[in-house]
Amino acid sequence: MRAPWRLLLPCACLAILAGCGGHKSTRPYASSSRSGSSSGSGASASGGIYDDTSRPQSSRYRDGSDSIPDGPPPDLSNLPEPVPKVEPRSLYGNKSPYTVLGRTYSVLPTARGYDERGIASFYGNKFHGYKTSNLEDYDMYKFSAASTVLPLPSYARVTNLQNGKSVVVRVNDRGPFHEDRVIDLSYAAAVKIGIWPKGTGLVEVQGIDPSAPPQAEAPPPPVVSPSAPPPGIFLQVGAFADPANAEKVAAQLRTANFAPVQVVDATIGGRLVHRVRVGPLADVDTADRVTTQIEQMGLPHPQVAVD
Repeated sequence: MRAPWRLLLPCACLAILAGCGGHKSTRPYASSSRSGSSSGSGASASGGIYDDTSRPQSSRYRDGSDSIPDGPPPDLSNLPEPVPKVEPRSLYGNKSPYTVLGRTYSVLPTARGYDERGIASFYGNKFHGYKTSNLEDYDMYKFSAASTVLPLPSYARVTNLQNGKSVVVRVNDRGPFHEDRVIDLSYAAAVKIGIWPKGTGLVEVQGIDPSAPPQAEAPPPPVVSPSAPPPGIFLQVGAFADPANAEKVAAQLRTANFAPVQVVDATIGGRLVHRVRVGPLADVDTADRVTTQIEQMGLPHPQVAVD
């Protein structure tokens, strides 16, 4: 959830990187420090929670694991979606590039033109009232989200590709740092589009540019036809200029009984490449399990593709 802080201020937080979405943690533990922090003062505006960001993530939160509120899901019929507006870039959470768990990310200059499909997760009770990456209070009952690459704050439309439901969210957090997730949604946003209660879902995330003309500022949600086949999850194990190398990797996967394995040609930047893909896979849990098995073969970590 939290990216390393910008280094313009002395003793600024190094990182706030904890949380989970769905069934798996998407926010790894890391220590952080903040000038002036003490355990005896301060409170969260959303719940009176003191957030001592100088403490390690393993002991920073009141709960050891994430959860959702007891009882039925909230009635969201009267909860307004955020209205995209031009906001100044936050002093915190926008350091670029930044590295988490050995992987380096670059923050985009704007949400304009961002359009990505992938797996969404969500986070709830454990982080409610604690600080987001831009030092706002996380409120799981608002439509917000965490992204590894979108600037803070920014706006995006998130559409569930399996039922066509969509929501506009305000991105004010970093994450998810599970390599196979594209966005972490607040609990309310997850309920709104049907990612809750399963915990994960296939989505399309479209950045919104509030500075664009009114008719173009919010992209329409993708059309999901009830009669169309559901999108599939594929794992791309590599993209090769040499077809012989692609076939070699595909043969390794077939020998290990992964099926189906495909070699798909694509043109990228005017160059023909040969993509080795496994899938479609039945669900997110299967994709996570197969990803681990592929890595155990000594092959690169596969990339998730939702088609």
